[in-house]
Amino acid sequence: MQPFRIHTGKVAPLRRANVDTDQIIPKQFLKRIEKTGFGEFLFYDWRRKADGQLDPSFSLNQPRYAGASILVAGKNFGCGSSREHAVWALENFGFRAVIAPAFADIFANNCLQNGVLAAVLSEEQVAELDQRAEQIPGYQLTIDLEKCQVNDDQGFLASFSMDDSSRHRLLEGLDDIGLTLLHEAEIAAYEARHS
Repeated sequence: MQPFRIHTGKVAPLRRANVDTDQIIPKQFLKRIEKTGFGEFLFYDWRRKADGQLDPSFSLNQPRYAGASILVAGKNFGCGSSREHAVWALENFGFRAVIAPAFADIFANNCLQNGVLAAVLSEEQVAELDQRAEQIPGYQLTIDLEKCQVNDDQGFLASFSMDDSSRHRLLEGLDDIGLTLLHEAEIAAYEARHS
């Protein structure tokens, strides 16, 4: 898992609350067993019209947000089913972080397991970021996980909180397997004593 320390990237706004995982990655695309290849299906039903063509009114289809790596979304992002594929789709599309006023718990944990930062800011702060992303061409944010801060070069500065364990895991790029492997020597010694 790629460590997350300080990330600067273009912002894409998604002014929608209660975005469920079936909208993030629809069920018909869950047939793959790998963690890759889901990015092209991200928000499929919103990104495409009934005839399958890209809908130019959807923010992620607009050229101004191409290459965005920070998604700003509404409250309760990632609700619905527990499919980890939703985070895989976001990460495959190029997002390193999602900022929202609230996340579904399982979705936030899936983000943690895959090195995607789920940062909680107030509704007012998220609304301000949405507005800046829509009004300022190429709008970028810097997310500093070491300081738990989000800022831009236009005067925006906000802090977010994260428990120490989750923060450490993201900073070091450790999923559950990586955490276990930190104790490989102790595990091997235990197994040698109890063979």
